[in-house]
Amino acid sequence: MPDLINRGVKRPTPLGSSLFFILRSLDPLLQYKVLANGLGDPIIRHLGGSVRAPAPPLVLNGFGSIINVGLSLHRTILVGMAAGCAAKQIYWLLGISEEEFPVFPAVAVSAYNTLFNSINSLLFLSSATSSLGNGDTETLSTPLLIGTGLYVTGILLELVSEIQRRNFKRDKGNAGKPYTEGLFGWARHINYFGYTLWRAGISWACGGWKAGLVAGTYLAVDFVYRAVPVLDKYCTSRYGETWLQYKSRVPYKVIPGIW
Repeated sequence: MPDLINRGVKRPTPLGSSLFFILRSLDPLLQYKVLANGLGDPIIRHLGGSVRAPAPPLVLNGFGSIINVGLSLHRTILVGMAAGCAAKQIYWLLGISEEEFPVFPAVAVSAYNTLFNSINSLLFLSSATSSLGNGDTETLSTPLLIGTGLYVTGILLELVSEIQRRNFKRDKGNAGKPYTEGLFGWARHINYFGYTLWRAGISWACGGWKAGLVAGTYLAVDFVYRAVPVLDKYCTSRYGETWLQYKSRVPYKVIPGIW
């Protein structure tokens, strides 16, 4: 699969950017419908599975009013994860990336993320695959805590590394130079590691360690055989000897100290 980002082509694409903003903003609402209103239940039953019994909803009491969230604490956190990654990706497009982002990539990336999140939500709802099994309680479980830890670590790692690189690129004195310091001094594509962590974290929180392992393995394979080679080829062509020196100084591609 080719890279959906037109590397080096820097120009505004208001239609694609607007479409991406709308589609990614709709995803948390969809996940709420799946987790709160049974939107995904027919799919699970059609596949021969059974749906977890819903737990009592989270009720917030503050500022003189009572708010019924309509979701258990666990499900509220899952919707929050969907909202968090949507907000992060929207910020990446509008506040970090300078490359063009036309309609096709906007739709493709949005659809990919919505599909990934929807599968995770269905894994949580299915009694056979849920990280909580078939019980009627949805408290702060071990899978949720581990998944949330991976999610927060991954989001911050990806976001901070990309902000560091953006700030470097915005300095006109660094024109034509690759960013090789900060978190990118640990691994050449460390933002991919962050993405893998938070994606695996959501899967772990929804479907337990098996789902987290499958998600992490899938993304690792994609990075090894597609994303990293494509980006490395581009950077070698654009930066030449400077990039080769960077590869020699920072031998790790994605995971510091490992690969």
